Amino acid sequence: MGTLATLMAGKKIPTPESLYWADVEGDIENVNGVLKITTIRVKYHLKATEDKLDDAKECFSNYIVRCPAAQSVIGCIKIEDELCFEK
Repeated sequence: MGTLATLMAGKKIPTPESLYWADVEGDIENVNGVLKITTIRVKYHLKATEDKLDDAKECFSNYIVRCPAAQSVIGCIKIEDELCFEK
């Protein structure tokens, strides 16, 4: 959340808890007798003014390559993410 929030701050999109949050879940599977996290799903929620939606979409399309956490696991854990605009 922090990397995406940082990029949005650069576009003057506010991200306090009341306007920006995420639902996160994952799958743990038995892989050859070892429990392994295989997928992480992140659904970001953002309340933003209409004039900021394109900027938010641009930030979302670029954040994952700059996210230290995602880049640390992306080769071994599937990451599914989406950005939902709330009213």
